[in-house]
Amino acid sequence: MRLSPETALPASVGRPAYDRAAQAAGIVHIGIGAFHRAHQAVYTDDAMGAGDRDWGIVGVSLRSGDVAAQLNAQDGLYTVSTRSAAGSELRLIGAVQKVLVAADNPQSVIDAIAAPTTHIVSFTVTEKGYLRRADGSLDLAAAVGASSLYRFVAAGLAARKAAGLRGVTLLSCDNLAGNGAVLRRLMREYLAACHPDLSGWFDGECTCPATMIDRIVPATTDADRAAIEAELGVRDEGAVVTEGFSQWVIEDDFAGPRPRWEAFGAELVADVAPYETAKLRMLNGAHSALAYIGLGRGHEYVHQAIADPDIRPVIERLMRDEAAPTIDAAPGQDLDAYAGALLDRFANPALHHRLIQIAMDGSQKIPQRWLETLAWHQARGARCPSLEAAIEAWIAFLLSDHPIDDPLADPLRGAAAGPDALDQLFGEGGLIASGWRPA
Repeated sequence: MRLSPETALPASVGRPAYDRAAQAAGIVHIGIGAFHRAHQAVYTDDAMGAGDRDWGIVGVSLRSGDVAAQLNAQDGLYTVSTRSAAGSELRLIGAVQKVLVAADNPQSVIDAIAAPTTHIVSFTVTEKGYLRRADGSLDLAAAVGASSLYRFVAAGLAARKAAGLRGVTLLSCDNLAGNGAVLRRLMREYLAACHPDLSGWFDGECTCPATMIDRIVPATTDADRAAIEAELGVRDEGAVVTEGFSQWVIEDDFAGPRPRWEAFGAELVADVAPYETAKLRMLNGAHSALAYIGLGRGHEYVHQAIADPDIRPVIERLMRDEAAPTIDAAPGQDLDAYAGALLDRFANPALHHRLIQIAMDGSQKIPQRWLETLAWHQARGARCPSLEAAIEAWIAFLLSDHPIDDPLADPLRGAAAGPDALDQLFGEGGLIASGWRPA
């Protein structure tokens, strides 16, 4: 039996504190994977539970129908299992109303964006979903493709303009430095090429706030689903597992109404940059280093790698001595305490966060996670032993038998196998764009 609105839940399971049927959809979320369901959807569920109305979420998968198959059969319902060494808590989330598959019904996605009730279009499409060239500009050939987010957003905005509706907030929730500004710039490049008549309306009607998001959400395993089924008494194919920690920092720049996310821990600020930079260079930078170094030493999970006495000092030095000095902290932002909290989170044995999952898309992640830190120190005549060790581990990973899930997989393997691998990867004209060059 599958989870459904008719499921009689155990008393220990939290549930939505609002009438789901009475809520209109106010958010279209593109890229509705496990992270969104464990993060933004939870904040939105809390806001509706506190009385905010009409913030239901229409999820969109650009290509795969997997999440639609998981959630639509359950009327959008799924559970979040929050785990720590002390135990776990299970909660039912009702914010997601349905999931559309753009590849199957593109017009339904356009209609959802164009709906009068929609005020926010948000994104978790990973770094590669923004379809950028190595120099950061839009890859227009890819952006006009069938699975491009730009096609759907532009068509939905054009329909809003034609109907006399207001614009929307476009909310990137991906790990990109300056993600709001990046999305706005790329969207403007697309509109200039494909919808020039929409450019002025977009500039005047739509906003693209920056965000910083933080919560560790491992891929859900069959064992996770089985454990949740044992507690629920029914099968939840959309279940997600996560840690207790959750952070969301948002630039306060919305085109229209929004849920009261700040009442449930989100921070609305004038400048996201210090928080975003700390996460990219400390948390994400450490995560990628853990992945490649840990896999090279035979570990499978994050908590195993950080427990390795040869790895932990490398990761701690990366965060405290290499990344932290490059960050202009906001008032009250304690980077040393942040590093300590991250080490504790990495060590959580209840989260089986696979290193191979973190190792995906290295070519898209490494520039903002490692290379900006390296460039900062290089400009001051200093070296970064931990990040240099991480780069060596990444190159070894590219030459290993591990599967390489990366849009540049083949050229990366070829470059890593060459006699001048560092120059091929990071030098002038190399595969990885940054201000840093190997010594």
